[in-house]
Amino acid sequence: MFRLVEAADLGRALVGGKAAVLAELAAAGFPVPDGFVVTGEARDDPGLDERLAGEAARLAGERFAVRSSAVAEDLPDASYAGLYETVLDVPAERLGPAARECFAAADSPRVAHYRQHRAGGAAGPAMAVLVQVMVDAAAAGVAFTAHPVTGDRGQTVVTAVGGLGAALVDGRAAGEEWVSTGARATITRRGPSRVLTARQAGAVAALARRVADRFGRPQDVEWAIDRAGRLWLLQARPMTALPPPVAWPAPGPGLWMRNFRLGEWLPEPATPLFATWLLPLLEAGFLDGMHATVGVRVPFRWALVNGWYYNAPPIPSAALLGRVLRDGRRRAVTTLFHVLVQVGRDPVAADRAVLADLARRWRDEELPRYRRLVSAAGAETPAVAAGRLAELVDRLGRQAGIALWYLAIVGGSAWKMEACLTRFTRRHLAEVLPDADGGPQVLLRGLPGAAPAVDPHAVHSADWYHPVAAELPTPPAGDDRHAALAEQRVAAERRCAAALAARPGLRARFEGLLRVTQRYSVIREEQARSFTLAWPVLRDCARRLGEQLVGTGGAEDVFFCTRADLDAARTGRAGDLHAAAAERRAEWQQQRRLAAPLTLGRAPRPIGDVIDRTVQRARPAGVPRRSSGEVIVGHPASAGRATGPVRIITDPRDFPAFAAGDVLVARATAPAWTPLFARAAAVVTDGGTLAAHASLVAREYGIPAVVGTGTATIRLRPGQQVTVDGTAGVVTVHVTADKRSSSY
Repeated sequence: MFRLVEAADLGRALVGGKAAVLAELAAAGFPVPDGFVVTGEARDDPGLDERLAGEAARLAGERFAVRSSAVAEDLPDASYAGLYETVLDVPAERLGPAARECFAAADSPRVAHYRQHRAGGAAGPAMAVLVQVMVDAAAAGVAFTAHPVTGDRGQTVVTAVGGLGAALVDGRAAGEEWVSTGARATITRRGPSRVLTARQAGAVAALARRVADRFGRPQDVEWAIDRAGRLWLLQARPMTALPPPVAWPAPGPGLWMRNFRLGEWLPEPATPLFATWLLPLLEAGFLDGMHATVGVRVPFRWALVNGWYYNAPPIPSAALLGRVLRDGRRRAVTTLFHVLVQVGRDPVAADRAVLADLARRWRDEELPRYRRLVSAAGAETPAVAAGRLAELVDRLGRQAGIALWYLAIVGGSAWKMEACLTRFTRRHLAEVLPDADGGPQVLLRGLPGAAPAVDPHAVHSADWYHPVAAELPTPPAGDDRHAALAEQRVAAERRCAAALAARPGLRARFEGLLRVTQRYSVIREEQARSFTLAWPVLRDCARRLGEQLVGTGGAEDVFFCTRADLDAARTGRAGDLHAAAAERRAEWQQQRRLAAPLTLGRAPRPIGDVIDRTVQRARPAGVPRRSSGEVIVGHPASAGRATGPVRIITDPRDFPAFAAGDVLVARATAPAWTPLFARAAAVVTDGGTLAAHASLVAREYGIPAVVGTGTATIRLRPGQQVTVDGTAGVVTVHVTADKRSSSY
């Protein structure tokens, strides 16, 4: 046996990882509780109990923490975190049994499984046991010296619970959370009662950073503050699986948005084949549709940042205006004025001037053309070579981009019409349609032709790597609420008509506004559902190209190749595509873990953030604009309030686990997610706007929705009780007292 400070010179091979690290830190003056190390050779000593009791008598303590310390523990690439044993609050006479329990952990099945799958299956690690004076903790927790989600090395994240910290470490409690940047610590999540002061949180962060500086890499540090207010260091290990540090520069001037236009269909970073082939096709087809209907091409700027899609509207300039006037002349100016400006002021006039004709062209010309192309390509795909498959992808991708244009210009007008209807009802019908009962959204529910449904071609993401609805398990059936909501809508329409009966001019204006808004709400749903008609055939083409050009496993590897890779493979110039695909897949998996900001850059001053202004007008007065502590603020997407347990869904394969009454929390939703809305109590998404899929379908099902939260999937935990206020755009976490536990 060795005193802890003496073990600093003995090395990991004798005293194990945990004890070696703490011994080094204790010798360097860090506040480590006093103790001693029992080496593996004493494991079968018949006099172990007496020796331990005698050694404990030399320490200034009555109760002790007994902890495993394995040679392979707390390594940079294999932490073995939580796999070994810790026995706390042990009296001196019980140290022997506690030590033998820790020694036995080296042979446990869970350690063997971890060693096989994470540490290469090496022989079982040698084991020592660390005995320390027990800290009577008033607070305890964990500090990460780099943000575990974003990889930001400039942030230290401190989590804390009152008393001992096992509930935090083993995931049963979320705890209070602080983020320290430099000398400033800011609370980002609260518990049932305050655990730390800002000064204490800053002290914990400073201690953790000192440990990281000593070892030269980010650290995962366990700590405790005793009843006298002294801070103790309980454990330190390198952070594993830490994403590389990333920056989020704006790709150009102006405001770049992740949750707008095509971005609402991309809840994850783009895979290489989508990024280099289908995505450019969609953007090009979008401009083709614009030119065919407006007479000009005004490109929306788009770019990938760390794999995530961002887009920005054109920056207004004299040159751009001159181009529109020169190329499109009167038709372009008239059309753009009505679909961008007039539709939010006088939807009836905008409909009469241009929108009705655009909707007719979509329904009578473009949609039938799209269906014919998909049908013909689907019949041809099984029997053609790579060159023809590529031609089919090019043709279908362009037509899908045209469909996206019509969805943006025609269906996208619906949310501007809704905003106009909301202003009217709040001014003239506030008592008839109170916000607490759903407000004007009641008038847009249960509409004929808008009953939510899932088509075989419905997608989880516009990225063709992801399977379509026909390839996924069928989710459990939910309630059919359409008929009941239709009855509520009709009743609300009658109440409005009665309230305006004495004002015929105002009633006529209301009825015109209501009818046009309802019509475009249905059109928007139809266009959103038909946008991805081509995706089953596109995926089939891509997989067949993989089989022909990439070889064994190519049907899946192909999505992590690039368009240039496939062109080279067709001419025999490609290298090892399997290796390249594996490398890119690993990079994509890292990008998926990033918390991508909703916006980058800044909006031009004369214009500002149009979406934010729209959100603030839709939000009732007095609602906070930013998230803090137990409150998450987003966009008020579907009115109402509901409470339920959080269920975070990141993959459609998890749909069967979604239970009735759960609160659906997702990065974003697309048409393939529709069945979950029939079972959900409410919906919360990271991305999205008032016109996003989650917003539209939640309104149709009459359930609250808050979208555009940015980080709900990161900040919330499965099973937490939350209240979703879709009228205010706020999610409130119900804080419950953390269970006390006998572990740090």
